[in-house]
Amino acid sequence: MYDAQMPAEKKCPVHAGEGRLSHAPSDHPSVARAKVGVILSNLGTPDATDYWSMRRYLNEFLSDRRVIDYSPWLWQPLLQLIILTKRPFSSGEAYRGIWNTEADESPLLTTTRNQAAKVAEEVQARYGDDVIVDFCMRYGNPSTKDVIERLKDQGCERIVFFPLYPQYSAPTTATACDQAFRVLMKMNWQPSIRTVSAYYDHPLYIDALAKSVERAYAGLERKPDLLVTSYHGVPQRYLMEGDPYHCQCQKTTRLLRERLGWGEDDIKTTFQSKFGPEEWLQPYTVEEVARLAEAGKKNIAIMAPAFSSDCVETLEEINEEIKESFEEAGGESFTYIPCLNDDDAHIAMMMAIIESELSGWVTRKG
Repeated sequence: MYDAQMPAEKKCPVHAGEGRLSHAPSDHPSVARAKVGVILSNLGTPDATDYWSMRRYLNEFLSDRRVIDYSPWLWQPLLQLIILTKRPFSSGEAYRGIWNTEADESPLLTTTRNQAAKVAEEVQARYGDDVIVDFCMRYGNPSTKDVIERLKDQGCERIVFFPLYPQYSAPTTATACDQAFRVLMKMNWQPSIRTVSAYYDHPLYIDALAKSVERAYAGLERKPDLLVTSYHGVPQRYLMEGDPYHCQCQKTTRLLRERLGWGEDDIKTTFQSKFGPEEWLQPYTVEEVARLAEAGKKNIAIMAPAFSSDCVETLEEINEEIKESFEEAGGESFTYIPCLNDDDAHIAMMMAIIESELSGWVTRKG
């Protein structure tokens, strides 16, 4: 580190321009001007929809002990010999139904790239070239490792790591941060890193959700009987072991309801994507929408506040499996309200959080 008490001939400061070091031998490695990096981190995506691409992606995802915490001695034989021989076919089919064929990538990748581009534009206007914005995936590409190393090579000595999960949970926020820390463990010169906390109750996040509901409802001929807020599920025991996810989901729904000025009967919290035999957080979305239809709620809207970007769980699971369950039970009108994606209100929320995290590290220029 640069030490003001160090003799002048021992110091190695970087010139204001490019990365030439004063008082350094001619073969000294080039050092980029110190900058700050911002990484938007999302869940992940397969590179393609074929069997082997899906198998690689699912193997990385389902081998994560944060996601499936069963003993590897029991889980890995089941995963490798049974699940990964069949599931890549069904998952590939689901992804093909939503695939961005023009860009040849998943919608999650497209949207996350767009989010990063819009954030980068805002950052450039406020901080100039002092801050670099990039994005990574916990599973698949661009990998957390590649992006952190790329920012380090560009001179980023400090990094704001932003997991795009509004509600904290071990299988989402924690594993994203775990991966970033694993990368740092193997670096000789580690950049300092700040991780962004869950933002489930951030006023701008709640307001962005409310605006998306108001916008959707304004385009309907008839107001839905009920709004379902469907969150990705986790095993029930996670709650009992101290994971705050369930409580944060409930608070997000309550704050959204209050922002909209609705009564308690106008909105319902549910959980989707159950996997495996054990009990998960309830009520299960796929079962609850059928119950609502049978109870006379024939016209519902549904949104997924736990997802920052539309993906296979929203575009395929909600719009197909869950919608089908509702209609088979007698439901008549099913309206899906998209995730916040790269909506301007969502980007404004991200920028407010990023500016707070950059405080003390870099000075705003504009």
